[in-house]
Amino acid sequence: MSLTEPTALAEGAEAEFMYQYESTMPPSTRSAFGVTTTRIGGGVALSMRRDPTGYWSKALGFGFGEPVTRDLIDRVIDFYRAEGSTGAVIQIAPAALPPDWEDIRAGHDLRPGSEIVKLWCPVGDFTSGETAMRVGPVGPGDAEEWASVVLRGFGMPEEGIADMLVASVGHPDFRPFGVWDGDRLVAGANLFVNGEVGSLNTGSTLPSHRDRGAQSALLAARAKEAANAGCRWLVAEAGRPADGQSNPSLNNMLRAGLRQLYIRRNWIWRPETP
Repeated sequence: MSLTEPTALAEGAEAEFMYQYESTMPPSTRSAFGVTTTRIGGGVALSMRRDPTGYWSKALGFGFGEPVTRDLIDRVIDFYRAEGSTGAVIQIAPAALPPDWEDIRAGHDLRPGSEIVKLWCPVGDFTSGETAMRVGPVGPGDAEEWASVVLRGFGMPEEGIADMLVASVGHPDFRPFGVWDGDRLVAGANLFVNGEVGSLNTGSTLPSHRDRGAQSALLAARAKEAANAGCRWLVAEAGRPADGQSNPSLNNMLRAGLRQLYIRRNWIWRPETP
């Protein structure tokens, strides 16, 4: 495997699960939130004009189908301008950034934002975690409760966004899991199977049930499912904590055997104000 192949696999899996989340939203919800998705230069660009969170308008997966160039970024920004977007996050792996990136980003006033830690490991290197609570797959009957728990765990509003997560429960490439304390769903996460790559994403726990092993158990359940689906690699992402601070999700992933692959900067685009 070449040095760039893990990066291409990790970026490709993330771009695809984000594309599928937003592309398969119910049509009425897509219309209400002003959602448009497209593929550009081997990556994806996702626009949610009426996003209540500021999270879902992003462009990623670039640098592997074609190089990152001024023309490519021009096309991405043109898409957001045409959609009337109030802003977007552009995510490019450091290995895919061109030598003239500073000039390209300055031309569109792309400003540095937070950083994401990208992680990966062979499926066989993963170490299982445990919890006393029940862990299992989420079916259609639990879809709405699962979506509610995930969004509340993230502190995101449920209206509309929950419809998007619910739609993933029936998607052939998503494998959602939950944790129950008795009959109550208290944590949730998703697995996206992208060929030989299993992307561990969308994991959150209600504040009342944190520090009880739910996330470690969800990681283990999804890793097992990825292996059963024929995946050879696991990938994930977590926010890089500020100096002197800690990200429990990142710590759980590292303890489970995932390894840091690289740190990726978010680049923030905002339209020019008149």
